[in-house]
Parts: sequence; structure tokens; C-alpha cells
Amino acid sequence: MTKDKTILINNIYHMLSYAFRTLNQENYDNVAVESFDEMYDLLAAILAKGIGLQLKQGLYREYIDRQKRLSVVRGKINMPGTIKNRLAHERVLTCEYDEFSENNLLNQILKTTVMLLLRNAKVKSEYKDDLKKKMLFFSNVELLKPTSIRWSSIRFHRNNQTYRILISICQLIIEGMLITTDAGDHRLANFVDEQRMCRIYEKFILEYYKRHFPELNATASKIPWAVDDGIRTMLPEMHSDIHLQKDNTVLIIDAKYYSHTTQIQYNKHTLYSDNLYQIFAYVKNRDYGFGEEEHQVSGMLLYGKTEENIQTDNVYQLHGNQITVKTLDLDQKFDIIAEQLNEIARDHFDVQG
Repeated sequence: MTKDKTILINNIYHMLSYAFRTLNQENYDNVAVESFDEMYDLLAAILAKGIGLQLKQGLYREYIDRQKRLSVVRGKINMPGTIKNRLAHERVLTCEYDEFSENNLLNQILKTTVMLLLRNAKVKSEYKDDLKKKMLFFSNVELLKPTSIRWSSIRFHRNNQTYRILISICQLIIEGMLITTDAGDHRLANFVDEQRMCRIYEKFILEYYKRHFPELNATASKIPWAVDDGIRTMLPEMHSDIHLQKDNTVLIIDAKYYSHTTQIQYNKHTLYSDNLYQIFAYVKNRDYGFGEEEHQVSGMLLYGKTEENIQTDNVYQLHGNQITVKTLDLDQKFDIIAEQLNEIARDHFDVQG
């Protein structure tokens, strides 16, 4: 088996449920307690629930440009097309018009993904039957070629925000792949776009602390540069992944999800210098922001554990601040993952959890 990052299947639901808070609605409760043997069963169940929720609100519609041959005028007449009709002795007009339709990219992605799941032998019939019922409402929606979807071009706004989690699930289904370990455990292998998984990982950790440690005021806050003259022109913004604070005690966590957590130079494993420089800059600028007040600011690089032989787990005292480099083992039962996160909170703050 290749040395790729893997995550136990049931942990994906937990990570998604934190990263995308829409999964925490009542409608998803029964998904959370089900036991899933296959990753696609899990994603099919979540997708079916999400589509059902969307159908109650109504499918998203937008104006689509149409061109059709009609017997009466609609919109504006396309003259080249109409002349061609006349030459062919056809008594029809070619018209161009806008149609308010559900046959748009977002719904096309949903239908395409569902059809892939329906053709997948690994998906249980109970989930297929549920998805088939949902597809009755998509009869006017066209299918796409999965390889033609440009995920980066998708834009969300106020009228289609509810589709964000659904499209994310579709992307996981279409672009993700499954592997089986020697022990027979089904796990999710690396994604085509590692940055996307990194974003889910970041949001999962942030939302975990928001929910279970509200006293820590967990945010993804901007950290101002501690300049001497007040001039910050052209300085890049510093946005922390996770900023935890209780009174004047602060822990800044930079969440990293890479295939490799260390670099090798001259047969020696070292931390990625950019990561260390970044967290050090966050900590020192946040530290200076307190001025003469009594305070404590620490930083942490929290890597998702890979299958490399060497894993980072170190504590450094750098210029008056503690910088910790740890790994979060995602290849464990979720209660063990939760305990790892709880321990981080207990080690840095006077909290129970």
C-alpha cells in the first residue's frame, strides 16, 4: 500500500458535520447514528438528506439563455436562424429568450453525482431507492460529463448558499477515491486537490472548539501587524486558522493537511520553514498587541497525521513564546480524535473537557 494519508470512513462524517454546520440540522440526525460500511453509502445518505432538505425549500433557479424555433414570437427574433427557416419553407421563427429554469450548473452537478451513485454497485439499495425518489424532481435537469466540471468556477451567493455543502459532497464523490488496507478497512485516500481537504480539516478543528469549548472564544481572526509607526500600507494580512482565547491567554493554531509533514535535506528531516516562520509571525505580532498587560500567547502547528515513519511532536521556546508542533491522528476512532483536541485545550487553558 502506498504511503498516502488515510482517514477512517466514519470520521469523514464527523469532520464534515463540524466543517459544514448545515449537517448539524435535525434532518441529519439519523445519518449521524447510522453505521456505514462503505464510504459511498455514507456520502449517498448525506447527499439524499441534503437534496431532500433543498427540495423543501425549492430547487435553485436562474435565468438561462435559450434559442428555439417557435411558431410565435418569444423574446427577440434571431434573424439568421429565421431566414434559414424561411428558405427551408418552414413557418417558424428562431427566437432568443431567457428562461427561469432549474436546469443550471448546480442542479446538473447534483443529478450527475446521484446517477454515478446509482450505477455504483457498492451503494446499498436502500440509499439508491431514496436517491431515485429525489430524482423525480430533476426531470428537466440535464446531465454533465463529470470530467468537464470546473469546480473552481462555481460561485455561491445569497440565493444558492444552501447548495454549498451539497456541491462539496458531490466533489468528494466525483474526485475522491477509495482504497482498502491489508486489514480490510475501507478508507478515504488522498484527494485530487489536497488544498480542499486541508480547508475541511481547518474548518473541522475550528468548529469543534466553537462547539465544545465556547469559553475559549474560537475564531479565525485577523492578526494586525505590530508596527512602530502605525503604517501598514502594503503589508499582507495575517489570517489565523484557529485563534483560541480565554482572558489574556491565547493559542493560535495553524492547521496543516499535507501528504508529507517534513522535508528532507541531506538525509535529515526538518520542519517546513515557511510553516514555522508563519506561526512565529502570528504569535509575535499577537504577543506585542497586548502591550504591558500580563498575558500568554502560544502557537501550534497541528498537522493531520500521515503514514510517514517520522511524525512531528515537539515543543519549542522561541523568544519568550511557546511554539508546539503536533500531529492529530485522524486514523483513529472519533472519540480518540476528540480526546486529542480536548487535551490541547486543557494543556493551554484552565478548562475542563
